[in-house]
Amino acid sequence: MKDPSTHPVKKIVFIVNPISGSGKKSDIAKVIGRYLDASRYSSSVFFTETRGHATRLARDAAEAGANVVVAVGGDGTVNEVGKGIVGTETAIAIIPTGSGNGLARHLRLPLNYRRAIGIINRGKRETIDTATMNGAFFVNVAGVGFDAHVARKFEKAEKRGFLSYFSISTSAYNRYKPKKYTLIIDGITYKRRALMISFANSSQFGNNTTIAPKATLNDGLIDVCILKKLPFWKITLLSPLVFTKQFDKTPYLEIIQGREVIVKRKKGRYIHLDGDPQEEGKTFAVIVHPLSLQVIVP
Repeated sequence: MKDPSTHPVKKIVFIVNPISGSGKKSDIAKVIGRYLDASRYSSSVFFTETRGHATRLARDAAEAGANVVVAVGGDGTVNEVGKGIVGTETAIAIIPTGSGNGLARHLRLPLNYRRAIGIINRGKRETIDTATMNGAFFVNVAGVGFDAHVARKFEKAEKRGFLSYFSISTSAYNRYKPKKYTLIIDGITYKRRALMISFANSSQFGNNTTIAPKATLNDGLIDVCILKKLPFWKITLLSPLVFTKQFDKTPYLEIIQGREVIVKRKKGRYIHLDGDPQEEGKTFAVIVHPLSLQVIVP
């Protein structure tokens, strides 16, 4: 049996979003100290202070030779950390503490601190695709239409968590009108009227709400998910199919895979990147970047 002391200690940086989700993160440093394998890793812990701070911290960590950067937060934190290390030899790990944790759930990562750190201790890596929308990075799901509208409202909400998101979505649904879109997917033109269009690298938004059941993270493709508006009375009837990965079998969801997507719409409005709302113009392009990010997986 090899002496663990003969293995080089690797540098790991934890980047904690203190306001993600609804749980407190003040004890995370103690949890890391208790469960992280100190014979394998030398650790540092940083707390984010503003939007974009996680990207700067992650980029600095990669430039300083960190082997792993851990995003402690939700999909927005994962997005910022991933943006800082994409295309490098530094891997991202995730301790999911957000409202939805879409990418973490797709990867079947545990939501428990201790078990998530156990995955990090084992250090198994996979390389996955990422994507950009007009050059802006995302790794899980981006979108335009109703989900971007809800993401904007959720960002301003006083309460976080699934119940808050559900309440905002429900109250906004009846008032939101589907929009017309022209999609050019790998050179083929499609015209659609949609409630929303999601660009799915992974299978789900979060909380096990699956939008693209067949999506994989290493196929070089984005699943373009075109959702029609359901009559309100059908939502209760069909919503269980979202959680059982069957909604693509209904006539309300069309999925087209592609490597490059150009989207045209009548007006510039909000889009979202991994749940983070941003403004975008009338025309934008979504491009896949194959096998560009290393991830710690179970």
